Amino acid sequence: MGVSIREYARQRGISDAAVRKALKQGRITAEADGTIDVERADRDWLSNTAPASRKPRTVRAAKTKPVPAAAVKAVEETLEESGSSVSGELNYMQAKTASEVLKVQEGKIRLAKLKGDLIEQDKAVALVFRLAREERDAWVNWPARVAAMMAAELGTQTAVMQKVLETHVRAHLDELAEPRIEFV
Repeated sequence: MGVSIREYARQRGISDAAVRKALKQGRITAEADGTIDVERADRDWLSNTAPASRKPRTVRAAKTKPVPAAAVKAVEETLEESGSSVSGELNYMQAKTASEVLKVQEGKIRLAKLKGDLIEQDKAVALVFRLAREERDAWVNWPARVAAMMAAELGTQTAVMQKVLETHVRAHLDELAEPRIEFV
């Protein structure tokens, strides 16, 4: 009695779909009970499979993906913020500690937000933009409202006064438009 398709695939380090495909194509054969004789299947695999598609008969170790440098830096910064020091390469416990610290920090932020101590950046930017636009509109409309009164006091023409005021107000608004608010 042989082994199952899955077990044979695991032993060869290939997928069970590849073993099923080899059975279907006749490159290897199964026993009458559907199991696979490992030694005979290995011989058949070597003789009936193109060399480029042969896989070694070893159990593959789990693939470990490299950790992005940005993630490592974030863990190191979190550990340093919490008072832990990073010496040499990061180990599992340090990464786990950083994860727990981040969870606590996230909880603090969520609590502050629920208390109303924090607001979302998008909302703050939208509010500042709306207030700045209202302020600008008020200034743009101001020369038209006061030009007649000022012209009467100074003894000049209303249209000239309004034109001069609009020119100076717009120049001042252009100066005010220079600074940019950036939230960090």
